[in-house]
Amino acid sequence: MNGGRYLLDSHILIWLDSGSDRLRPQVLETLRRAEQRYLSAVTAWELSLKQAAGKLRLRTPVGAMLESFGLLELPVAIRHGDRAALLPLFHRDPFDRMLVAQALVEGLILVTADVELAQYGVPVLLV
Repeated sequence: MNGGRYLLDSHILIWLDSGSDRLRPQVLETLRRAEQRYLSAVTAWELSLKQAAGKLRLRTPVGAMLESFGLLELPVAIRHGDRAALLPLFHRDPFDRMLVAQALVEGLILVTADVELAQYGVPVLLV
């Protein structure tokens, strides 16, 4: 999957920021060689809600991570919401459902550790 276009799930961003060993060297190399790496605006929203609730503490602000990890911002568009509305209820987390919809609409590979998301037929790089 090297050279592809990837969309990072929120936990992948957290693991990148923390230097977690949960991201195997092969995954890091795949992301390094990627044509494009995206972070959804919905992920920034999800993480900000968790921070405000005291459930998460990030070392680096999400906006700063875009630059430091070479990520492109993926805004949420109406076409993404329309696609999310058509998804079966395999997964009830609205943030994950939006990431799936965005990946499907934009032709991206979703980078995640959530095996359930593959049920949607979206290309997935499982970590």
